[in-house]
Amino acid sequence: MKFDSGRIEQVLAQSQQYVAILFHGDDEGLIRELAGRMVVAVAGSLDDPFRVTDVEREGWSRLADEVAAQSLLGGRRVVRVRDVTDAAFPSVERGLAVSGGGLLVMEGPGLGNKSRIKTLLERRDNTVTVACYPMNDTEIGQLVRSELKGSGIDGRPEAVSWLVSQLGADRALTRRELEKLILYVGDGTTLEIEDARICVGDLSGLSLEDALFAATDGDVAGTDRALELALAEGATPVGVVRAALLHVQRLIRAMVLVQGGMRPGAAAKAVRPPVHFRRDPVFSRALEVWSLSGLQAAASRLWDSERACKRTGSPADILCRSAVIGLSQRAAAARRRA
Repeated sequence: MKFDSGRIEQVLAQSQQYVAILFHGDDEGLIRELAGRMVVAVAGSLDDPFRVTDVEREGWSRLADEVAAQSLLGGRRVVRVRDVTDAAFPSVERGLAVSGGGLLVMEGPGLGNKSRIKTLLERRDNTVTVACYPMNDTEIGQLVRSELKGSGIDGRPEAVSWLVSQLGADRALTRRELEKLILYVGDGTTLEIEDARICVGDLSGLSLEDALFAATDGDVAGTDRALELALAEGATPVGVVRAALLHVQRLIRAMVLVQGGMRPGAAAKAVRPPVHFRRDPVFSRALEVWSLSGLQAAASRLWDSERACKRTGSPADILCRSAVIGLSQRAAAARRRA
C-alpha cells in the first residue's frame, strides 16, 4: 500500500497492521521526522536498546535476523534502516518472509519511482510506503505562522511572505531556521521583514552559494576558490555538505519538472526555494548537463559524505572538500560528454 505524508496519522494509528514501512521522497528532513515518530509510536522511544535497532549499510545482510528477534523485556521491536537503496532488496525481501513480529522502518530518500523495494512494499497488504515531498507555499505558510504563534510572535504579512519564498526545501532545515529566527526576535514581539532577512538566508553566505552553483555547472576551479572562501568565512564541513545536498535536491525537483515538459528557466522559478534570477543561467545549464539518475547518485554520495563528516575523529575538512570538488568534477565530465 502507499500513502503520502499528509496521511501519517492514519499510518501511525495502524502501525500494528504493518511489518514494514518505507519513507521516501525528496524531503529528507520530513523522512527522518516521520520515521522517528513511527519508531516512538511502536517502541516508546528512539533509543531503547531492547526494542530499537539501527542497521547500517554494512549490516543489511542481517535484516531478517533482526526482524525475527524478540525483545528480552517484551514489547514490539523496531528495526530502523537509514539511507536504504535497492542494493538492500534481497535482504529486505528475506526480512519480510520471517515471522518475528518486529517492524522494519526504512528511510529511502534516494529511491526512485521504479525502486524495487518501493514496488515490493506497495504490492503487499501488510507493508506501506509513505511519500515525503517538499511543502507547497500554503503548507510553508501554515508552518511559519504556527511556529511564530507558538512563541507569541506576530508576523507582519510581508515578513511571512518573504519567509515562504525562502524556506521549504527541507522540513527539518525549515524548522531550524524558524527556531533561529524566533530566538533572534524574542517571544511576544513582532516579526518585521528586516528581522527575517537578517536571520534567515543561505546556510553559509554567498561564497558557499557560489561554490555550489559552480560545482553543478562543472567549474572545478571556481568551485575550489569559492569553497575555500566559504570555509574561511566560518562555514562548517557538515554545513557545506548539507547545503550541497539541498542544492542537488533542488536540481532534482527541477529536473522532474523539465522532464514533464517545463522549460529549464521556468523550472528554476517553480522549485522551492526559487532560484534567484541572477543564478538562472547557471542553474539552467546544470539541468542540460546532468541526468536525473546522475543527480540522484550525486545526492546519495553527498548523503554518505555528510554522515561520514559527523563521525567522531573523521577528517571532516577533507571529506567536505572531496565531496564538493568531486561533484564539480562529475559535472565537468558530463559537460565534456554532452
